[in-house]
Amino acid sequence: MRVTLDLRKSVDENAQRYFETAKKARRKALGAEKAVAEWTARAAAKQSDEQKQVKAAKAKRRKDWYESFRWCVSSDGFLLVGGRDATTNELLIKKHAQKGDVVFHTDMAGSPFVIVKAEGKDVPAATLGEAAQFTASFSRAWKNGLSALEVFHVSPEQVTKEPNPGEYLAKGAFMIRGKTLYYQSELKVAIGLDDKGRVMAGPPSAVLSRCAKAVEILQGNEKPSDVAKALQKQLGGDLDDILAGLPPGGCKAGKRLA
Repeated sequence: MRVTLDLRKSVDENAQRYFETAKKARRKALGAEKAVAEWTARAAAKQSDEQKQVKAAKAKRRKDWYESFRWCVSSDGFLLVGGRDATTNELLIKKHAQKGDVVFHTDMAGSPFVIVKAEGKDVPAATLGEAAQFTASFSRAWKNGLSALEVFHVSPEQVTKEPNPGEYLAKGAFMIRGKTLYYQSELKVAIGLDDKGRVMAGPPSAVLSRCAKAVEILQGNEKPSDVAKALQKQLGGDLDDILAGLPPGGCKAGKRLA
């Protein structure tokens, strides 16, 4: 440390000058420490308030029953609900398929059962086509890289858990009795946020009719988690809900549709 002395002053006077300078420096340091502490406290309080607001917003909206399944709303306003796996396929058919609804499935193993909730109304052709595309797109055909798949629909009364003699039905599997009507459906998916801020994934025509912002999803080999993060930057919404809305297997984000 270098010390400069004023030769016009005595040793005591020089010492006193340095003592006063040190006191001023100490007061400045204390003031700076106090300012930093206050700023840190304010920042922590603000972050805490923001976290509370986010938690409150999540807790405020009570999810509907169908949000634990795959779902979307058709362009005609009909709810489409699909299973995610064997367990949810079983639950969907046993608990939520009602007379008048329309049940979709495919002949390919690993496909979802999808229900069009009719609510006592006639289901239009456009909705039936979207339900077929919904079923095909979230089947194993997506993971296998197919561009189209045959899908059929029946009434709930034709879906039974009673196997043929000598056969066994695993969890999530059902027998179909009677006449089936087939569709050849392209695999196409879009994902967006509806007017309630919910993530909706399904046929582009359905998603575009309900969502102000939407992005198409293409077959690809990117990690679903990376795709979900990229979509969240474009659309907003809950990351977990976006991830849950992606088709099974690899995918990638396509062009912005709305």
